[in-house]
Amino acid sequence: MSPPPEALAFQRELRALRERLAATIVGQQEAIQCAVYALVVGGHVLLEGMPGLGKTELVKALARALDCRPARIQFTPDLMPADILGTTVVALDASGQRSFRFQKGPLFAHITLADEINRASPKTQSALLEAMQEGQVTMGETRYALPAPFFVLATQNPIELEGTFPLPEAQLDRFLFKCTMRAQEEDDLVEILRRGQGRSQPEGAPLLSPARLLELRDLARQVVVPETVLRYAARLVVATRPEAPDAPEQVRRYVRYGSSPRGAQALIKAAQVHALLDGRPHASHEDVGALAAPCLRHRLVLNFDAHADKVDVDALLSALIAAQPAG
Repeated sequence: MSPPPEALAFQRELRALRERLAATIVGQQEAIQCAVYALVVGGHVLLEGMPGLGKTELVKALARALDCRPARIQFTPDLMPADILGTTVVALDASGQRSFRFQKGPLFAHITLADEINRASPKTQSALLEAMQEGQVTMGETRYALPAPFFVLATQNPIELEGTFPLPEAQLDRFLFKCTMRAQEEDDLVEILRRGQGRSQPEGAPLLSPARLLELRDLARQVVVPETVLRYAARLVVATRPEAPDAPEQVRRYVRYGSSPRGAQALIKAAQVHALLDGRPHASHEDVGALAAPCLRHRLVLNFDAHADKVDVDALLSALIAAQPAG
């Protein structure tokens, strides 16, 4: 039986979006996939990678393809919460009377690039918690809704540690995905150089409006998740906890804290999008496993032994998934 028209439109539009991004960003397929999935789900993405790999270009390309208002915030140690959220200012009305008015900060955009987020102080980092979780900003007794859709793509540099403040686990848990942008291989570098030699190509028309993106989000939520798939996702998350009775030996040895319930929620939401893109009205165990690494890698806190033995969290997750029965 062929997919319904709504599912076909979902496939067509999201594949066109991925192709548009791939035409701009070379060799970063996982980052592109995570950005597209997170936009549909309504989550946020943390990108870890060295400078010059295309993080800023990814946000710009997303904003152009979606006809959304972008913002870029360069996080520095002296950045204050008011610098990103906004502040109350004194304004004069037509009659010359003074009144207080809230001046919105750069965070009030559809797509926000939080560049080098780990350079900001914990006080400024925590200012993003409410915005990322609830889509709003509270100033005093007043709450201000952020634009919908609201998407944060944060970056951090893995090699520069001086002057940085590692994101606390509560902040990391707000990100739907964590992706590692790796240096391009030779063929990808040649393609980047080839594009740089030619004339710049004109950008096409926006593919999706913010309103249409919200419609696609509602459509993805209608994907059926069978009970067996829910339990499979729950088992994966429980297996990441070293105190769990059935935790694998590697988890007991190398993991200090496992995933929170948000990890299981992220697995299911991502699986729904993955299934719908494949033309299926129901999610499967394979859909959950396909997105397990970006959903869970930042939710596992490794211990000292793991760092001493140079344990790779993705390899640990791969072994954990392979050990979990699908039934």
